[in-house]
Amino acid sequence: MKLNSSAERVAGAAPATPPIKVLVVDDSALVRKLLTEILGRAPDMTVVGAAPNPLVAREMIRSLDPDVLTLDVEMPQMDGLDFLERLMRLHPMPVVMVSTLTERGSEVTLRALELGAVDFVTKPRLDVTKGIEDYAAVITDKVRAAARARIRSPRAAPAPGLPALGNRLLSTEKLIIVGASTGGTEAIKEVLLQFPPDAPAVLIAQHMPEGFTRSFATRLDQLCRITVKEAAHAERVLPGHAYIAPGHSHLLLRRSGANYLTELSQSAPVNRHRPSVDVLFRSAAGSAGPNAVGVLLTGMGKDGAQGLLEMRQSGAHTVAQDEASCVVFGMPREAIALDAAETVAPIDRVAATIFSFFRGDTPAGVR
Repeated sequence: MKLNSSAERVAGAAPATPPIKVLVVDDSALVRKLLTEILGRAPDMTVVGAAPNPLVAREMIRSLDPDVLTLDVEMPQMDGLDFLERLMRLHPMPVVMVSTLTERGSEVTLRALELGAVDFVTKPRLDVTKGIEDYAAVITDKVRAAARARIRSPRAAPAPGLPALGNRLLSTEKLIIVGASTGGTEAIKEVLLQFPPDAPAVLIAQHMPEGFTRSFATRLDQLCRITVKEAAHAERVLPGHAYIAPGHSHLLLRRSGANYLTELSQSAPVNRHRPSVDVLFRSAAGSAGPNAVGVLLTGMGKDGAQGLLEMRQSGAHTVAQDEASCVVFGMPREAIALDAAETVAPIDRVAATIFSFFRGDTPAGVR
């Protein structure tokens, strides 16, 4: 038998996927070096350059045409937000912000996500080596997701708010359970902005590090007609309130007599996440059953898909965000594949879909 030559085998093989070209932008030479080394080790990435400030980065973007930019939040000469705003207006591209773990850093990072950044990571600690492999796994995953993300312009105006439910709510025990990851901060905001003040209680698991969830909750509380707060342990779940899982703990729903209570747990991460969407959804399936509506929004990976299925099997209505409106169509896609999503809706129809269940209507404009 004649064997194919190596040239013939190569010619007949599927073309290799080109590596993701990454440009690192940070004013710290040490951070630039560390990020370059971490990302350069990934077999599917190549760091095409490292810029000390946005002015240099602007020229490198033109000459190197990177696929993804990692961008420091706070830099001299030109603020990271100013540069990001100009970039998304003139040359939209996937950006992963690199943020300091401070109150100022978290507030600026949330603004960056509003301006169009795909995701963020905290700055690596330069004084320790412990945990650097975990950090490397996180940032490389986020860069991969960013390379596949849909770059969306900020909405000029939010969808109009829904009218108050009044006495049209089918049951006073209804709950809304939401999970999201990459792109989720803006998706959650768009959904909650439409909620009336008398909306059923909302529990939310958004993949986000400790130190950022409180700023996220505060920002939403200032914008929404419902009260939004970072969840505490063993607090009563009330209508007109949204409870966001803190970045250090899983959030669970528990029943106590006639009341629902929150529970925080620092048990092991699930699907590499704490808080995990699956943990929240499974607790809702067990404690609320048909009184809940489960909602799975944009995000990388599969966290929440199995939990959403368990919610549907418990009698809950379930909704997944559609592909066209997701930044990353990972978690909703996995849920749809499991037949966990009763309904699939674009982000601007998710809130209306949820409330159609509460009113006993048939969701319109969704499948």
